[in-house]
Amino acid sequence: MPVSSRRLLAFAATSALAGLGGAPAFAQAAAPPADLQAQVRQLTALVQSLAERDQAQIQALQAQVKLLQAQVDAQSAVQTTAVQTSAAQSAAPRVAQNAAGPFTVAGAGRTAADPQIATPRVEQNATHHFVLRSDDGQYSIGFAGVVQFDAGEYLGFRPASKVVGPQALSDGINARRARFGISGTAAGGWSYAFIYDGGNSQDTAAKGIETAQIVYGGIKGVALEVGYSNTFFTLDQSTSSNDTLFLERATPSNIATNFNAGDARSNAGVRFFGDRYWVGGYLTGPASGDSHTTTGERFGAFERAAFQVLKGKDYSLHLGVGYDQLIRAPNAGNGTPNTLSLSDQPELRIDPTTFANTGALGTAKNPVTGGSVIDLETAATWKGWIWQGEYYHYEVDRQGLRHNSFDGEYGQIAYTLTGETHRYNPQAGSYFRIYPTHPFSWRDGQWGAWELAARVSYIDLNSNFLSGASIAAQPAAIDGGKQRAYTLGLNWYPNDLIRLELDYNHLDYAKSNGAAVTGAALGVPVGARFNAVSLRSQVVF
Repeated sequence: MPVSSRRLLAFAATSALAGLGGAPAFAQAAAPPADLQAQVRQLTALVQSLAERDQAQIQALQAQVKLLQAQVDAQSAVQTTAVQTSAAQSAAPRVAQNAAGPFTVAGAGRTAADPQIATPRVEQNATHHFVLRSDDGQYSIGFAGVVQFDAGEYLGFRPASKVVGPQALSDGINARRARFGISGTAAGGWSYAFIYDGGNSQDTAAKGIETAQIVYGGIKGVALEVGYSNTFFTLDQSTSSNDTLFLERATPSNIATNFNAGDARSNAGVRFFGDRYWVGGYLTGPASGDSHTTTGERFGAFERAAFQVLKGKDYSLHLGVGYDQLIRAPNAGNGTPNTLSLSDQPELRIDPTTFANTGALGTAKNPVTGGSVIDLETAATWKGWIWQGEYYHYEVDRQGLRHNSFDGEYGQIAYTLTGETHRYNPQAGSYFRIYPTHPFSWRDGQWGAWELAARVSYIDLNSNFLSGASIAAQPAAIDGGKQRAYTLGLNWYPNDLIRLELDYNHLDYAKSNGAAVTGAALGVPVGARFNAVSLRSQVVF
């Protein structure tokens, strides 16, 4: 009973007692019994009224306490779910891995007036990705996208032959990637993503579906996934194109994933991951956009294991190995041979010309029967430094011909001038781009993060080839040439979402003429060398 009510009741009782026993003796004797009974009834009614009112107030207060406790429990559940999600590293689709950290509430949940109404809330994480999440935290949906706008100029192009091989490259601009879509979660540990790419290496046609994927991550540190997505074969490919140090990945890496991994590839598999390890295996099929009627579909598989051998506050050491198998090469339709072509544009996508190129491998007499890639990967960080390098050994088998093998490698290093560190991405077994400690602000005199980078790459696509002799006379020979590329980069990160990359490339492509061409003798050089300057403007959301 509240204090005020107790005081009122005490006052009433005292007054009544005073009326009964505090008056003079002659007054008591004069009071008739009926009056005394009336006073008793009035006092009883007063006590009962006060008790009922106090009980109603107690019940109202109890209801308010229950409501407040429910709100506290709801908020605690949200925070606990976020912490558990972060600690358990719940699986997320490739496009959502950098948005999978704990989120904070930016909108209201239940209201006090309607405790039974479930109200969605808007949340954001540390890298400013926003999602709309259900009141119980079981369902969410959020936008995801990236725009990469490139401009480049080729300088000092020098062809080795005036007759054979590329003679010039075209400058220009290009929407390298223009991806937009959604990703989210569903009850029971499920997540999903759909991303459409309106950009391409050339602007003549949109690329199409980039990601259409379902992931089950209800078991801590495990992801079962199926759909179209970027794959996790090689360290370079496992690093998102939003996070790579340069505009393009190294040519040896692109050649490796050209077998049956890479971008927008249909796949199904499982990965196991934690802060110190990544192990996974996948079956792969045709890429998004491949024909299902006029072209024989390609199939393959890959396995990869990577480990953080050393891990500390200011350093890490990453080692890994991967193995890729080409189960069936594609063909041009029923009755045509299975073929495979290994090629790549020269580490820049402004001009579509390919340099390192085996041409189509596989004929009706000698179709491609299989192939494989072995990948050895290394990476390390120490404070503002990061190193990454890989070695590849490629093999191609053709019916009735001697086995063909090739080699490639690259190494790259970067230093953050402003002291930030590349964080490890355990879900992919790779590293994120840096995020500025002090975002750019003209008013506050902050300049974001700055990074210097350098890379050297090498690829040899010659196999069983004798220079000076015709390819027609060497059916087991492949004359794809040798390529050395050197790249310097300066990257500016004004904030978490925007990045500007300035690259300088020098490329030397060497090839011996293996075809009978008028004006170019067999064995003479038909390669080229050039320099290029390119700039990328990127926004990721």
